[in-house]
Amino acid sequence: MNLRIGTRRSRLALAQANEVADGLRANGHAVELVPIVTSGDRGADPSSDPQGLKGLFVAEIVRALREGEVDLAVHSAKDLPADDADDLVIGAVPPRSSPLDVLVTRDADLTPGARVGTSSVRRQAQIFRWRPDVLLKDVRGNVDTRLRKLADGEVEALVLAAAGLLRLGVVPEHVQPLSVAEMTPAPGQGALAVQARADDGATLEALVRLDHAPSRGALTAERGLMLALGGGCALPLGAFAEPLDDGRIRMIAIVLTPEGARYARTEVEAATPDEVAELARLDLAASGADEILAATRERP
Repeated sequence: MNLRIGTRRSRLALAQANEVADGLRANGHAVELVPIVTSGDRGADPSSDPQGLKGLFVAEIVRALREGEVDLAVHSAKDLPADDADDLVIGAVPPRSSPLDVLVTRDADLTPGARVGTSSVRRQAQIFRWRPDVLLKDVRGNVDTRLRKLADGEVEALVLAAAGLLRLGVVPEHVQPLSVAEMTPAPGQGALAVQARADDGATLEALVRLDHAPSRGALTAERGLMLALGGGCALPLGAFAEPLDDGRIRMIAIVLTPEGARYARTEVEAATPDEVAELARLDLAASGADEILAATRERP
């Protein structure tokens, strides 16, 4: 069967879509990429979408999927809201790339007073925890744009997702992986979510062989915690789940105020994604996560 894949036009989005396309072709399917310009690409105001900036990059692709212009959509899993619409499902989660963040510096060192570029509240808050002596600058754009701003001297460092660099084949001269303890990743970071219509049995059947059970289990746990804490992909939340050798799942999660002064952190294990997400939620709540998130939402 011929499958049309909806994707953004950015270099990273196309690399992700081609990763899925290659898997489908290897299983004997004809595949066509359908690049879509989103309102986020056109520079729309993030406040115009309930999901903020990330929602601007997803909405048009989801609309095209719903209206039958494409058969499936490839998303960075961390860009999706936690709650699935009734008419759409994640048909496959391919093997996850690195979930870690990395620190990319123009020079080898990050000196006091250095400007660190990121637009993520989660990253900003965690940077404040381990490097309160640096300055933060809101830097947006795709990976190439951010690296160009680094080279041009707008900032001395960037925090980026390792998976994006890996998928683009980009190896900066000075790059340092950040441990989960230093920078707990966003829910779904490094994972791809291949979305399809819930009633499209043929496409869902074609996706079965692309699904990687350990990666799906980890993503389900992380999205479950995100949904329990409010559902938005812009929450100041880090969550990383991983399968253990005995079949159980471990989750590390953190909720922070934007300046990092208050935080709740947990590390729990359970038998299933749903159970580990619920344990993490309860543990975070006991450590004050609800109050932290309420205070964050009240800020202008």
